[in-house]
Amino acid sequence: MQVELISNIEFDQIRRFFQQESGICLADTKRSLVSGRLAGRLRALKLDSFNAYLSYIAKQGNELERQMAVDLLTTNETYFYREPKHFAFLEKVLAEKQGEKAPLIWSAACSSGEEPYTIAMLMAEVFGSRPWQVLGSDISMRMLESGRTGLYPLSRAKELPTHLLKKYCLKGHGDFDGYLLVDDKIKQHVQFAQRNLMEPQQLDTKADIIFLRNVLIYFDNKTKTQIINNISRCLNPNGLLFIGHSESLHGISEQFTALKPALYRFKGARS
Repeated sequence: MQVELISNIEFDQIRRFFQQESGICLADTKRSLVSGRLAGRLRALKLDSFNAYLSYIAKQGNELERQMAVDLLTTNETYFYREPKHFAFLEKVLAEKQGEKAPLIWSAACSSGEEPYTIAMLMAEVFGSRPWQVLGSDISMRMLESGRTGLYPLSRAKELPTHLLKKYCLKGHGDFDGYLLVDDKIKQHVQFAQRNLMEPQQLDTKADIIFLRNVLIYFDNKTKTQIINNISRCLNPNGLLFIGHSESLHGISEQFTALKPALYRFKGARS
C-alpha cells in the first residue's frame, strides 16, 4: 500500500501527540524522521495516511500501538561507558564506599540498557557478591525489552575498558558473531521498569545516585524543572546527580550544588 506524504497539519498533530505523551517537543527539522519511523506502521496496519494513523492510535483498545508510536519517535542513542569521565568519578565514589552498604543507583532514562549495565559492572568490581542493585528506567517499552535481553552489537562497547568487557560480557559466535551478551551475573542485579519522568516519581528505597544524562536537552526550561523536581523526590540528601556534558541545572533548580561539569549534589527537598 502506498503511504501518502506527511502533510504540515499531520506533522503538527503528531508533534502535539508526542509532546503530550513524552514532554518532548519535536523540532521542525524532524519531519523526515517522523515520516520515516512511522511509515512502516502505516503499511503494517494498511493505513494510507498519517491522519488515519492518528485516528487509529486515539481509539480505545489501541493503547499498544499508541505506545509503539512513542517508542518509534523516541531518540535512543547510547553505548557502553559513554562519557568516561563520569564513570571514572563513579569508580572513585564506589571505592570510598567499599566497606559500607552499596549505594542504590538509578539510570533514569536508560534507553536500551548500556548505561545501567556499565554502572553494574563497576558496582560488581567493588561489591562483588554482596547485595546491590541498579535501577534502569525508560519511557520506551521496546528499549526496555532490549535492555532485559542484554544482547548488543560489539560496536556499542568500543569505549568499554577491555577488562570489563572480558569479565562481564560473552562474545557471540555463529549467527551472533559481532555481538556481545551481558553475563547473567550482571543482569541479575539490574532491574528495568517503564517510567515517564514527566510524572511524579517514587521508589521503594530512595536512590543515592541518579544518572539523567542527555535527557534534559530535549525539553524546554519549564519541563526540565518539572522533571528535576520529579526525580529529586527519589534522591537521598547529599545524593549525586549526573547529567549530560551539554546540560546544566542553572536556572532550572536550586536544590542542587554543582561539584563538577554535569555533576551535582542534592541539598535535600525544599521545606
